[in-house]
Amino acid sequence: MTPKLKFLDRFLTLWIFLAMFIGLIIGYFFPIVKVIFQNLSVGATNIPLAIGLILMMYPPLAKVDYSLIPKAFEDKKSMTLSLFLNWIIGPLLMFGLAIIFLKDYPDYMIGLILIGLARCIAMVIVWNDLGGGNREYAALLIALNSFFQIISYSLYVWIFINILPNIFGLGHFNVSVSIFEVSQSVLIYLGVPFLLGYVSRKYFIKTKGLTWYNTTFIPKISPVTLYALLFTIVLMFSLKGDQILSLPKEVLLVATPMVLYFILMFISSFFINKSMGVAYDKNAAISFTATGNNFELAIAVSIAVFGIHSPQAFVGVVGPLIEVPVLILLVKLSLYFKKIYYSKK
Repeated sequence: MTPKLKFLDRFLTLWIFLAMFIGLIIGYFFPIVKVIFQNLSVGATNIPLAIGLILMMYPPLAKVDYSLIPKAFEDKKSMTLSLFLNWIIGPLLMFGLAIIFLKDYPDYMIGLILIGLARCIAMVIVWNDLGGGNREYAALLIALNSFFQIISYSLYVWIFINILPNIFGLGHFNVSVSIFEVSQSVLIYLGVPFLLGYVSRKYFIKTKGLTWYNTTFIPKISPVTLYALLFTIVLMFSLKGDQILSLPKEVLLVATPMVLYFILMFISSFFINKSMGVAYDKNAAISFTATGNNFELAIAVSIAVFGIHSPQAFVGVVGPLIEVPVLILLVKLSLYFKKIYYSKK
């Protein structure tokens, strides 16, 4: 039976547009809501928003089986390719596209770079299943990416935002981030849900069993990511309703390099893997993992470091809006490549 995209995931782009619209309506017609949300803060941290961001990250991290990581390195060739594509090629490609398309918009440029550094740990399972990839292998890659993200994201952000722009002559924008601020954000918005996910997995598997955990608990909490994302978008747009007229231009501005990134990343990953003799099921798993991004983490860090009203946070919101329709097309492309390049093997 061919897997199909679930109803909530299939119309994710529509739900995001609706969340934007609802947020704008609330911000324009009910300004008291803006005041209420702004008062629910401790220092620079908005409590409802922080809860939403943590809930957004919890389900994908609760799905990760970190005990699979040692097994991942049994296939050294494929694992080396995956790490190379995810942590070298992907970030550099997004960085290059950000410079080419958004060098006159440094805030958007930084937002796009943050997305490129956040490797996918959630929706990749969906794209992998639809594209006929190896699910167990995709789970290995997700576990590996989750681990690398926790220990390296802060350092990557510091290098790609503070160091590399200067090398390419973009230092005059004077956009920089503190590695402490990013580390603090990662600790809260990745570390807390990681700990909750890890404890949940250990406790429920011990008390209820692995089958119950995977077939009952995970399906129940999975939609929480989408609900928390939509809540975050409604909140963000309710606080910036005065920018409604400029939204179409802003979406188009950041969508172009994103679309190019998805296409170039998938095609280059697929043919690099193919040239190395990787079987289709693993090729699809590696390619979709390398192509997708962890927009939830990028949004959380953007909001924590630059603020809820920031262009960087807006870029993070636009990400899943673009990702879903493009990745659906790439699933079809992957199956087409399978028919052409692997059917005779």
